[in-house]
Amino acid sequence: MTDEAHSRIDALVKEKPVLLFMKGTPLFPQCGFSSRAVAILNHLEVEFDSVDVLQDQGIRQGIKAYSDWPTIPQLYAHGEFIGGSDIMMEMYESGELAEALKPV
Repeated sequence: MTDEAHSRIDALVKEKPVLLFMKGTPLFPQCGFSSRAVAILNHLEVEFDSVDVLQDQGIRQGIKAYSDWPTIPQLYAHGEFIGGSDIMMEMYESGELAEALKPV
């Protein structure tokens, strides 16, 4: 990952309270996992920002190195990596995700 990509990702993660790195946009997700992640966040009525990794190859590759997580989507809350769509689903079902996404 380039220093520039790392700096951009780091700034985004720290700036946005809830941030989803995904394929596509919340209105037009480009993969099933991204669609599921958006659906979970919408169901919880959480305000979130998103980054379409398909629009920027540096971000697309860099986010995997940044989090040491191989897949997209990736959810961050309050500067912390939460996980991908499977972890989001598990945390949603247990109630942990709603807690993790509450404003601080």
